[in-house]
Amino acid sequence: MTRDRPIAAFALVGAAVVTVLAAPAPVAARAATTVCQNPSSPGEVNTETPWHQRWLAPQRVWPFSTGAQVRVAVVDSGTDGDHPQLAGRVTAGFDALRGASGGDVDCVSHGTAVASIIAADRQDGVGFHGLAPDVTIVPVRVSERNATEGSGETVTGAVFARAIVRAVDDGADVINMSVTLYRPDPDVERAVRYAVDRDVVLVAAAGNQHQDGTRPDPVPYPAAYDGVIGVGAVDQSGARIRQSQVGPYVDIVAPGGAVVAATRVRGHAVYDGTSFAAPMVSATAALIRSAEPGLSAKEVTRRILATADPARGDASGGYGSGVVNPYRAVTERLTTAKPVTQPPLPEVPHDAAALARAERWGLAGRLALWIGLGLATIAVGVAVLAALLPRGRRTRWRPTRPTAEPPARPEIDEPEEAFFRVPTSTPRG
Repeated sequence: MTRDRPIAAFALVGAAVVTVLAAPAPVAARAATTVCQNPSSPGEVNTETPWHQRWLAPQRVWPFSTGAQVRVAVVDSGTDGDHPQLAGRVTAGFDALRGASGGDVDCVSHGTAVASIIAADRQDGVGFHGLAPDVTIVPVRVSERNATEGSGETVTGAVFARAIVRAVDDGADVINMSVTLYRPDPDVERAVRYAVDRDVVLVAAAGNQHQDGTRPDPVPYPAAYDGVIGVGAVDQSGARIRQSQVGPYVDIVAPGGAVVAATRVRGHAVYDGTSFAAPMVSATAALIRSAEPGLSAKEVTRRILATADPARGDASGGYGSGVVNPYRAVTERLTTAKPVTQPPLPEVPHDAAALARAERWGLAGRLALWIGLGLATIAVGVAVLAALLPRGRRTRWRPTRPTAEPPARPEIDEPEEAFFRVPTSTPRG
């Protein structure tokens, strides 16, 4: 395999950012200034709980598994190991572009976002966190730009294949591939078979080139290869996002429309695409492998697909087996034995900073209510005073009783004019 072969058709799926909460000025990541031609800006910290976390509720599964002792390789644009929520969770990894160590550098935030959905740590005042926070991320860098913007080297079939093999050799239990080739490549196919034969769970994005029925969607690789879980994306309503591809290679769907994830250096952004749905399935695979290390990759895959929640559409509509459910995937068993009673659901931990904010808003609301009632009372008093003031002035502020109206003057018919004059004096006798 050589690096000077023609570049294959590719896409870093879902790399388009819908809303980037960008900081005013870029901040250089560690070593990024020496390898990145045009580093992307970091985002601002997200303090709200993203919808996909409310949907999947990973806190429910953490009493059973947090992904400890599991290594997930992220074959992507690298992963910034210095991000506050990823520090200590990312190995040095491998830069397949240069054939050297250094996968923990990310120029465009794509790989950092993918890794954070899997393993970002919980922090006070931060709403976003990963689904499997105790996973170890093994970053394998195959690109330093996304599909639509930026400059720099990107993935070829040879580089992609080298990345998969290196991830397997570095002890990955799960490999997440949010990079999509749109033509079959024999090197990549051999690398996928190498991983499958070594009992690694492979998860790949199903691609963002849906054609809206005008023509068939292009076949995405490696999602279309046997032994790879192909992942489509749904939005907050559970509907497939418009660009998520439709085809037999879609095995399952996960949240991928307007999801929050980390950016390089620090902060977060909002992303769209199957690239960001795939790591939610990879995290689920890691949770299962941590809870039951004895399960094979095929058994893990079967568990994930069998425990998916019903989706709004069937497999022919790009939904596969349904929507991934990490809690069911970890706690349910595929067996013919009698059901096993599970312990009660644990209390979902609350964000102390969020609770403090809610309390402050509640207090402000109560104060506003009382202030509003006080102002209304004052306004009524002023209106009453304005009505009584003129009357008080007229009576010189002395109490008075209301007087009865004088009787109406009776109407008396006037006599007609006399035809004789009444003498005004008495005639003398």
